Amino acid sequence: MALLEVKDLRTSFFTDAGEVKAVNGVSFNLERGKVLGIVGESGSGKSVTAYSILQILAPTGKVVGGSVKLDGQELIGAGENVMKDVRGNKISIIFQDPMTSLNPTYTIGHQLMEAILLHTNRNKKEAWDRAVEMLRLVNVNEPEKRMKQYPHEFSGGMRQRVVIAMALACEPDILIADEPTTALDVTIQAQILDLMTSLQKELGMAIIMITHDLGVVAQLCDEVVVMYAGSICEQGTADEIFYNPRHEYTKGLLRSIPTADNTGERLQPITGTPIDLLNMPKGCPFAPRCDAAMKVCIHHRAEPMDINENHRATCWMNVKKAVDDGEISLEAGGNENEQ
Repeated sequence: MALLEVKDLRTSFFTDAGEVKAVNGVSFNLERGKVLGIVGESGSGKSVTAYSILQILAPTGKVVGGSVKLDGQELIGAGENVMKDVRGNKISIIFQDPMTSLNPTYTIGHQLMEAILLHTNRNKKEAWDRAVEMLRLVNVNEPEKRMKQYPHEFSGGMRQRVVIAMALACEPDILIADEPTTALDVTIQAQILDLMTSLQKELGMAIIMITHDLGVVAQLCDEVVVMYAGSICEQGTADEIFYNPRHEYTKGLLRSIPTADNTGERLQPITGTPIDLLNMPKGCPFAPRCDAAMKVCIHHRAEPMDINENHRATCWMNVKKAVDDGEISLEAGGNENEQ
C-alpha cells in the first residue's frame, strides 16, 4: 500500500467572480522513501494540491471532492483534531519564502522549540537539545549561538536551512517542499538541493517536491506529475517524462529549458498565457497554446491514456498516434475526432 494515496482531489475557491476550480480531479500515489515531483507553471494548481492535502487553505478555499489517504487513513473530512496530529508529526511542509515562514520578532531557537514542543512530548530542555541537533544536521554553523539570533541575522540560504530543520524536527513520514529554492541564488540552490538529497537518504522519508524547475526534478525525483490548469496532463517516472514526453505541454516545458544539446540555440518558450480558471474551455485547457492542436482538442478533453505501466498522459496526440500505428481502430479511438 502506498504511503499517500490521492484520488480525484478537487479543490475550489469561491470568489465574488465565481468558482475557481484550482485543483480538478488530481490523483497520484507516493511510495515510502520516494521523491515525487509536481511540475507546472505558476497557477497550475501545484501548491493548492499540497495545501489541500494538509487542509491549510485560505478561507475562500474548500476541498469539494476526492480522497486523501495517509497510510490508509482518510484525511478529507477527518476533522481538525486529526489534522493537527498529521501536520508536523506525519507530514511537514517547507514554504516558498523562508523569510515569510519565520516570525521576525522571535529568535530562531524559540521558533524551532515551539514546533517541537507542540508536536512532541519533549520538555523545554529536550526541545532545546533537539533544535540544536537539527540545526547541526542541516549544517548551520555554531548552532548554540544561532539559536539566540533572529531571522534577519541569517542569509537567505541559512534561513532556508532553518525552515528545513523545523520541518524535519518531528521526523515526519512525508516532507512537502513547495518551491524551496525559488528565492535563492544558483549556488545556494545547489547546496539546499544537495542537503535535501542527503537528508532524504539518511532519514528515509518521502518527499513531494513542488517546482517549476525541471532541473530540480531531474536531480531529485523518482516520479513526476505534470500539472496544467488544475489537472494532471502527464505522470510517470522521471526517465519517462524526460526521455519520452507524451503531452504537448510537457514537451513545451522541456523545449524551454537550456540543455547540453541546445547550447547556442534560441530557447522555444511556450506561447500565450495560462488559461483563465474562471472560464475553462470544453476541450483540452492547453489547446489555445498548443502548436499541434486539432479540432477535437478544442471541443473534447482526452481521457488519461496508459503509455506503459509507468507512464500515462492526457493528450489527443497519443490517440492519433495509436490510430496511425494501427494499435486502436477508428471506431475505438477515432469517433471523438469526427464530432
